[in-house]
Amino acid sequence: MDRISAERMKIMGKFENAEKIGIRNKKTNELLAIYPDKAEGSDEEITKKVSDWYYMQNCSAEEELRTAYVDIVTPEELKSLN
Repeated sequence: MDRISAERMKIMGKFENAEKIGIRNKKTNELLAIYPDKAEGSDEEITKKVSDWYYMQNCSAEEELRTAYVDIVTPEELKSLN
């Protein structure tokens, strides 16, 4: 790996090449929701956008977000939903 590739790997975000992003329960890793839009921006920006979107979906979302995290939705999960 050359120096430029190594530097790029350092700044690449977790969500950079993700097909879909969602919200998961921290204890069970259960997928709670899939963010409908394309995830763009830094990991921090994506986390905020997805969390804000989920919060707007229902009244109990604020409590659920305390025990949830933003994560990549796997291809297997996407297939099982179709």
